[in-house]
Amino acid sequence: MVNQNIIFGAAYYEEYLPYDRLEKDMQMMVDAGFNTIRIAESTWSVEEPRPGEYDFSHVDRVINAAARYGLNVIVGTPTYAVPYWLVQLDPDVLATTASGKNRYGSRQNMDITNPTYRYYAEGIIRNLVSHTAGYPNVIGFQIDNETKHYGTAGSGMLTLFQRWMKERFGTIKAVNECLGLNYWSNSVTRFEDLPDPSGTINGSYACEFAKFQRKMAEDFLMWQSDIVKKYKRPDQFVTQNLDYEWKSFGAPGQQDGYSWGIQPDICHYKAAKAMTLIGTDIYCFDQDKLTGCEIAFGGDLMRSLRDEPYLVLESQAQAFKDWLPYPGQIRQMAYSHLASGACGVMYWNWHSIHNGLESYWKGLLSHDFESNPTYEEAKLLGGELKKLAPHIAPMKKQNRIAMVVSTEAVNALKWFPTDKDLNYNDVIHWIYDALYELNLECDIIFSQAEDWSKYDLLIFPQLYVIHESMVSRIKEFVNGGGTVLSTFRSFMADENVKIFADRQPHGLTDCFGMTYNQYTRPVNTMVDGAEAQYWMELLNPTTAEVKASYQHKYWGKYAALTRNEFGKGHAWYLGTMLPKEKLKEYLLEVAEDAGIQKPKECWPLVVRSGIGANGQKIHFLFNYSSDEKAILSQWKGKDLLNKKEYEIGQKIYLKDWGVCILEENL
Repeated sequence: MVNQNIIFGAAYYEEYLPYDRLEKDMQMMVDAGFNTIRIAESTWSVEEPRPGEYDFSHVDRVINAAARYGLNVIVGTPTYAVPYWLVQLDPDVLATTASGKNRYGSRQNMDITNPTYRYYAEGIIRNLVSHTAGYPNVIGFQIDNETKHYGTAGSGMLTLFQRWMKERFGTIKAVNECLGLNYWSNSVTRFEDLPDPSGTINGSYACEFAKFQRKMAEDFLMWQSDIVKKYKRPDQFVTQNLDYEWKSFGAPGQQDGYSWGIQPDICHYKAAKAMTLIGTDIYCFDQDKLTGCEIAFGGDLMRSLRDEPYLVLESQAQAFKDWLPYPGQIRQMAYSHLASGACGVMYWNWHSIHNGLESYWKGLLSHDFESNPTYEEAKLLGGELKKLAPHIAPMKKQNRIAMVVSTEAVNALKWFPTDKDLNYNDVIHWIYDALYELNLECDIIFSQAEDWSKYDLLIFPQLYVIHESMVSRIKEFVNGGGTVLSTFRSFMADENVKIFADRQPHGLTDCFGMTYNQYTRPVNTMVDGAEAQYWMELLNPTTAEVKASYQHKYWGKYAALTRNEFGKGHAWYLGTMLPKEKLKEYLLEVAEDAGIQKPKECWPLVVRSGIGANGQKIHFLFNYSSDEKAILSQWKGKDLLNKKEYEIGQKIYLKDWGVCILEENL
């Protein structure tokens, strides 16, 4: 990305250090092959200790030291953690949410629409960016941090929402009709009377407010980006570290879990418009739970936003006690990011912090700042990346499969869940994980994406909300020779989360060659010897071929999986959820229908392919297990890591958590 390098580095907070070790840290970074650090996004109170009084001495000191050691710098705007003096000036800087008024102390507790917050946020952004943009080694700016709407729902937001609804619908009659507000006497006669959505029982109204909240977050990022662009150099990028819905397994407040699914509180597709370089934070389990799947999912989602390289601004080093990586895993995780099309990998963070909430989210260095096995492995990795950059910086992907996802569906299915133990992102991962383990690579595209022409297979997992224009697009895609697979609960409601009043699936009964008007929870119901789970639609074929039926005394006359020929293409519909191994069987059939060859290997051997910097095909081969594995080479080429040449059919041995990067011979 920058000088054809792979960006490699870490977040660095000199302000947090218990003693001065700046020069020592810089030298250790250079020794590890780092070329970039990320600074300043967390310390507004240090950079502006009093209103309008700026102190960038820490920032200058770090940038100058980085320049002496040949390190580039990404400067972050510190707007996600407000100083206390700002709250003292205006207590309404703290957001009011559905749970009440926020209290000071945490991050991301502010109302991003509050005028006082915006005034002082603009001041710190303008002054920090104008102050640092002239440094030659400042290569870009990160705006805010893991930005979302933070549940902001106070009186100011309600007023803005009422105005937005008027612009969007035109008349209050249209609001009442489109959102079904006559139910339980929720209809109103004036836009000014639209109530606080926090207490609503109307899912359509709640989702409309969530859409507005997301828009406020998206506009907030664009507002910051526009300010930064006034001061940055043409060669400097603007990025943001988009995050994901976090899946937690512990007690509330515990820091365990990982980057899981589509973020409900900001639309990544729209937020990406504020960036010239898309950035993200991806965290996953490691040790015996490292699969590479969460890394691949996050990367495929980010890359597909614009079919461009993206930067991993935060990746784990040591983190929690359960996350101390096994030997080889730091290296493997980094290559997993690059295999998805990342242009760089950065760690959060460089050093472990000695106080505060994240004291035990450990960085690359432990609390003693000394070398350790994780740092030494990063050092090995850094040396390799310098040599690999001319070959894979960055890699272009050419996937033939895409999953179509929707932020609207995420929020709608929070109101109308398929099951109390199953949400939208669970179904997304049910499909994605099966594809990943089969080595069927896919893009993850949002429903707003306009170009489907490069894909042979589109998958719609639980796409509950559908715009009318997409109905026509799906038909055109299939009629023109494409293959689609839809799961249960797709195409049920319009963009206002109002259920369609015609036959399901809405507008697509001819395309799928089937319909249904009843569904139930499967009990003692099998499909091809596998147990149906959570939800089952009783499919009635019209022109479709029945590929599988329910095995049940009463439901046995209904189809569970259908395949229909429509024009030149094929439309598959799966009416229930099945164990992943059965799903894999069906996915292979669907892929074959789309002309996609069955992969020769499956997880824990993972193959991720693309086009390298020189136009040559690159294949990343991973062994996600603690045992040595052998994989048969499908290509004639050279391992870029050890320079060994391989012929087609020759065994490639991968040690535990091993990696081979094979460059095909031209």
